[in-house]
Amino acid sequence: MKTWFLFLLPILMLKCNSDITKDFNLLVSKKDKKFTQSDTLEIKISNKKNHLIDSISFFLDQKPIRERLPLKDIPLGKRPLTAIVYSENKKLEYNSLITVFSNIKPQLYSYTIVNEYPHDKTAYTQGLEFFRDTLYESTGLRGKSSIRKVDYKTGAVINKKALDNVFFGEGITFLNDKLYQLTWQGNIGFQYNPNDFTVERSFNYQQSKEGWGLCNDGEKIYKSDGTHQIWVLDPINQKEISKIQVMTDKIALNKINELEWVAGKIYANTYQYKKEVGIIIDPQSGVVEGVIDFSGLKEKVEQIPNLDVLNGIAYNPKRKTFFVTGKNWSKLFEVKISPKK
Repeated sequence: MKTWFLFLLPILMLKCNSDITKDFNLLVSKKDKKFTQSDTLEIKISNKKNHLIDSISFFLDQKPIRERLPLKDIPLGKRPLTAIVYSENKKLEYNSLITVFSNIKPQLYSYTIVNEYPHDKTAYTQGLEFFRDTLYESTGLRGKSSIRKVDYKTGAVINKKALDNVFFGEGITFLNDKLYQLTWQGNIGFQYNPNDFTVERSFNYQQSKEGWGLCNDGEKIYKSDGTHQIWVLDPINQKEISKIQVMTDKIALNKINELEWVAGKIYANTYQYKKEVGIIIDPQSGVVEGVIDFSGLKEKVEQIPNLDVLNGIAYNPKRKTFFVTGKNWSKLFEVKISPKK
């Protein structure tokens, strides 16, 4: 009798302690887990072996939701989905990821050239912005990075400050009479006096790992980091306080680069896409409302060996025109942007 008991005990213990984690599964109403804000998310837990379930809770972005959720008010982007199952005195957690796309197809835009101006073809342009009707430019590459004030009509550099050789200069913006500049992978940005380029302070990034582009709405600063995300920064200390995810009706749009704020929208370059394009982003939702076809501009500049992509977009509020150029481009183009017919 004791022998039988000793033989059965390990089996009973194994059965009692068996892992039931794989007996449940989190099911989403679309297998590809791709939705738009016009869709309704439906979720459930499959229970393969009919275990007794005490409770099930669902969460989207760590907020409790029901099994059926209209997505019209859910922010765009990649959103974490979690199910918590209590069964047989165990807490089981199941995680997934859904993607919410825009339900708006971007409008197509084109450009008309107003003027062509000379541009320093040794400038690896990273940031471009008008301040007090003067053009400022940030250039990149380690050992060649700078911040400069430019006479846009002649291309002459009025004032220039070189960055330390360890830094790769990136985007710029002006807020409250201060000039801000990012560096690429240095995890640091700089605040300058825009009159003489004196460095007043520096600031570090937080969750964003790189610095690409900057713009502002007069109150807050917006920062791109090379992903499909744009970070909203505190205007005082440049801490990251929120973010949006830039989405079309089909994709998360990666490699958002140089930024410009115009009439409540963010205009942006995209880096190393097949075509020379800009995009128009709703800063509240992240929706890509427009795509600007800049093809043809690169062919109009001097075709030097180190010629690189379109980068740099600045709006002149007095002239109501955009100024665009590229990395090592010999020309700066003044253009008007309008919907394609």
